[in-house]
This record gives sequence, C-alpha cells and structure tokens, in this order.
Amino acid sequence: MLKGGCACGRVRYEAEGTPYNATICHCTDCRRSSGAPLVAWFSVPSAGLRFTAGAPRRFASSAMAERGFCPDCGTSLTYQRHDLPEEIDITTASLDDPDQVPPQDHTWARSRLAWVRIADGLPVHATIRARS
Repeated sequence: MLKGGCACGRVRYEAEGTPYNATICHCTDCRRSSGAPLVAWFSVPSAGLRFTAGAPRRFASSAMAERGFCPDCGTSLTYQRHDLPEEIDITTASLDDPDQVPPQDHTWARSRLAWVRIADGLPVHATIRARS
C-alpha cells in the first residue's frame, strides 16, 4: 500500500496495486502546473486510489486530461487522461516515501528546459514511451 498526500495534510490518499509507468516528465503542461522544471509520476489502476482525507480539486489542463491538486495548499497530486479512465497518475513526490517508486525513464525530453541535464543513466524518450 502506497500512502501520501499534500503539503498541508488536508488531502491524503492510499494507492493499491503495483505501480507502473514510473517516469520523470519534462512536458510543458507538467512544468507549468507544478512550477517545477520536471515532475516524477507513476500510474496505478484508478480503482486502487482512495482518498482517506479531503479530496483534490480537479482542473482540465488540456482537452485530453484533468489534474488533481489540493484546494488549500495547491500540491499537485494526480493526472488522469480521459481516454484512459482505468488508470491514474500520481506525483511521486507526494508519497510519504517517494523512494518506494523510483523513476524508470524520462518522457517528453524534447520539451525539457535547456539547462536541465539528464545524467542519471535512465532511458530518455523524446515524447511518451509506449504505456505498460
């Protein structure tokens, strides 16, 4: 069981199931919605995510997806594509122990900021890799 939540503690979650698609995303949408140069994510089955305190507010960050965030402190928590309702992405850094789900690769590297150097030895994909 993976557990996590937002910075202020008002939104807490538990995620069941084996995480997959653990990645570091460099896309413009992730950068702008997080205010960070890149965002680490992992996926779980949507049915396996349960909010145990509070609930995220959602917004359509594009025509294809919604992002969930804490309505009080703004912590980015989830990303869900409309065409993949059976899975949901969770921000790795919102886990109580982010080391439980290390990234497997970098995605959308063609959009990375010029001053970000990828030197961790993980595979790098110009856009998105095939979903697991």
